[in-house]
Amino acid sequence: MTVNTTVTVRVPAKVNLQLAVGPGREDGFHDLVNVFHAVSLFDEVTVKEASPRRSAPLTTLTAEGEMGSHLARVPLDESNLAAKAALAVAEASGLGAPVDIHLDKRIPVAGGMAGGSADAAAALVACDRLWGAGLSRERLLEAAADLGSDVAFGLVGATALGTGRGEILEPMSSPGRYRWVFALSKRGLSTADVFREYDRLRPDAPAPRLDPELEKSLATGDAEALGRALSNDLQPAALSLLPELERTLAAGSAAGALGALVSGSGPTCAFLVGGGEDPRVLAEREAEVVAALNGTGLCERVVAADGDVPGAMVV
Repeated sequence: MTVNTTVTVRVPAKVNLQLAVGPGREDGFHDLVNVFHAVSLFDEVTVKEASPRRSAPLTTLTAEGEMGSHLARVPLDESNLAAKAALAVAEASGLGAPVDIHLDKRIPVAGGMAGGSADAAAALVACDRLWGAGLSRERLLEAAADLGSDVAFGLVGATALGTGRGEILEPMSSPGRYRWVFALSKRGLSTADVFREYDRLRPDAPAPRLDPELEKSLATGDAEALGRALSNDLQPAALSLLPELERTLAAGSAAGALGALVSGSGPTCAFLVGGGEDPRVLAEREAEVVAALNGTGLCERVVAADGDVPGAMVV
C-alpha cells in the first residue's frame, strides 16, 4: 500500500452573484441568501509530513505567490484557517501528526473571494487524505461550517445557494460558462468592518430572498440577464469604507462589462465579460475591460477567469 507523505489540493476562488443580507442576529451573524459561483482562480495547498523529530506544533505554514502586497496579509500562525482545518481533521478522526502546510496563493487576501476559506477547505481535504482519516463528505462539510461561513463552498464548488450564514448549501442549475475579469484592489477590507458598516447603513434590513431573475438567468445560461441581475447588499458598505471602488466599477462597466459588482465584502470588483458569444467578440470585450481597469491606476492586479469550476480537488 502506498503511503502518502505529501498531498496537494487545488481550490477555487468564489464570486457572489447575489449576496442578500438580513438584519443582525443575536449570535452576531446575519441570515444570508448567498449565490456562490466558483471561478478558475486557484490556490494550491500542500500538506507534507513534518520531520519525525518534530512532535509539536501540529502545523507550520509558509506561503508564496504572485500576490504583491496581498501576500504579506497571509497569517502564518495558528490563526490561519488552514491550520485550524488541520486541527479539525485531527480532532474529528483521532489521527494526525505534525505537518508543514504550504500555500501557493493566487486568490486575493481580504479581497471578498474567500481566499482564506478556500485554503481551509483544501487543508481539510489534504489532511484527510494524508492521514488516511476517511472522513465522510458530510463530516468534512460539518467541519467546514464550524470553521467559517464560506469554507463549505470551497469543498462543493460549481454554483450553489448558501443560506443560514452561508454554510447551508444547495446546488443550483447553471449550465452556462462565463468569463470574468477581477480587479484586485491595492487595499484590503475587513469582513467584520464591512458588516458593521452594513448594520449602520441598513438597520431596517429585510429578510433575505433569492432573486428569481438571477435564478432564471443561471438556469437558462443567459449571460446578459445574469449581468443585469448581479447584486450585493454589502456593496454600499464596501463603497462607504473604500470610495475609490466606485471608480473601478464605473470603469469596467463603461468598457463593456455585462455586469459589475463588489465581490462579497470586497474590495475585489468582479466584471462579467460574457458567456456563449463568439470567442473573438468575447476576447475583444475582455481586453477592453482589462485595459480600462488598468488605466484607473487603482488596481494592484487585473486577472481573468472562467466559471463555474469544481471545488477542492487533489492534484
